[in-house]
Amino acid sequence: MDNTSIITQVNRDEEPLNTFPTADSGTTTTNSKKPRRRNLLSSFFCCFGPTNRTPNTTVAPPEENGQKGPNRYLLPQVRQEDVNKSCIVIDLDETLVHSSFKPISNPDFIVPVEIDGTVHQVYVLKRPHVDEFLQRMGELYECVLFTASLAKYADPVADLLDKWGVFRARLFRESCVFHRGNYIKDLSRLGRRLERIIIVDNSPASYIFHQDNAIPVSSWFDDMSDTELLDILPLLERLAQEDDIYRILRKENHNHIQA
Repeated sequence: MDNTSIITQVNRDEEPLNTFPTADSGTTTTNSKKPRRRNLLSSFFCCFGPTNRTPNTTVAPPEENGQKGPNRYLLPQVRQEDVNKSCIVIDLDETLVHSSFKPISNPDFIVPVEIDGTVHQVYVLKRPHVDEFLQRMGELYECVLFTASLAKYADPVADLLDKWGVFRARLFRESCVFHRGNYIKDLSRLGRRLERIIIVDNSPASYIFHQDNAIPVSSWFDDMSDTELLDILPLLERLAQEDDIYRILRKENHNHIQA
């Protein structure tokens, strides 16, 4: 196994053009970076193929991945303290942290990962304001970490990142649906009402089945002046009060298309 294949990342040169509602106005902010052609390095790090960028279009999940029985859902029964909360699904790599096998001078964590009998060091940087973001999400939502990276890397990173026990569950690559070359996070498999699920993710491919549930964020690498996790907090605080998140998120998408 190539050591970089355990982490699902985007290369900084192919960062997608994401849009997301701003903190106060509900208008849309656009990342200034444009997607570029993939290079050889990105084929090792990135587990996503080309993405569908059509706004407000939801791709139906393949029928064979539908979950009918309660025992086939990915999440356990809702805890008593989360019964009245919506569920927020949060990505890991380039959303909350950036990880690399290349040594850096100022890592927040260094995580040893064993691959084919050899221990490799993974150097992890935390996105600015991630601590505040996670603590607030834990107050408002039933929080789920969902990453297309392998558990042998992502689980110890989550142990170090989530000091408060915010994540009620952790889902890894094996919980994704592999569809047309992409690892997709199929929210219909969680066992929660879709109108009460939000996904925060930097990769449009990962939520292509449920685009109306998404709050996209830009891919983060090492910009310590980044404030995006703070910027989306007011919207998430508002959505936490809604029994149907589509009332707000679909309107945001519609306003963006009309703009």
